[in-house]
Amino acid sequence: MEQVIRELTAEDYAQWKSLWLGYLDFYVSEVTEEVTNTTFQRLVAEGEPMHCLVAEEQGKLTGLVHFICHRSTWTLGDYCYLQDLFVSPDGRKQGTGRALIAAVNAAAEALNCSKVYWMTRENNYRARALYDQVAAKTDFVQYRVAP
Repeated sequence: MEQVIRELTAEDYAQWKSLWLGYLDFYVSEVTEEVTNTTFQRLVAEGEPMHCLVAEEQGKLTGLVHFICHRSTWTLGDYCYLQDLFVSPDGRKQGTGRALIAAVNAAAEALNCSKVYWMTRENNYRARALYDQVAAKTDFVQYRVAP
């Protein structure tokens, strides 16, 4: 089976939503239908700083990656935040996650971004095994506050 990494299209909604809900389930999270629909519309809209690439095998989407490009005070080029990465159970252990990360790196380079970065949970050991191979872990700690 040949895997293709490509941009998300409007026709991908049902399969994208299935992967998105799988991602949310993994993180024991929920968002409203309005947030899901707005996110999808942003991902397929022209000129949005939000992007989505999908992994496809024989017409079936097996993975997704969402990334957002934003300005930085530290560089001339934008930063690329890899926000969400998910591979369906039947797509795992086939290099899909690695291929999606590589595709984001290539997209970030084409968009003149100066770096790609992401976060994951401390106990996400399966993903971290891959991340440790393709990126450097930093010593930053994240803080949050609700406005």
